[in-house]
Amino acid sequence: QVQLVESGGGLVQAGGSLRLSCAPSGRTFVRYTMGWFRQAPGKEREFVAAITWSAGSTYYADSVKGRFTISRVYAKNTVTLQMNSLKPEDTAVYYCAAGPDFYSAYNRGTYDYWGQGTQVTVSS
Repeated sequence: QVQLVESGGGLVQAGGSLRLSCAPSGRTFVRYTMGWFRQAPGKEREFVAAITWSAGSTYYADSVKGRFTISRVYAKNTVTLQMNSLKPEDTAVYYCAAGPDFYSAYNRGTYDYWGQGTQVTVSS
């Protein structure tokens, strides 16, 4: 059974930092792209960042470029999202996802597997 388990969400003040982690299991993801998406209340789920498991190629949404960093840690079999300089508009449920196509990484429809999400709240 494939599972993507997110952790690391919480409440932080504007300007602060949080690190999210995603631990995939149940199959090999070496040929997959791992992505982070977020969904704020009343809004559609939107792309945040993606990384290829094998080469480590990355791709970011313009809204987080320069503030967020996605990486993968082979030894721990995890993908992390380091979020710095957080803003109230970053408040959302953050989801980890896995899919086969890096070149459509911004498109949530291309992902096969999803985690349950972790809440990130940034206070002003």
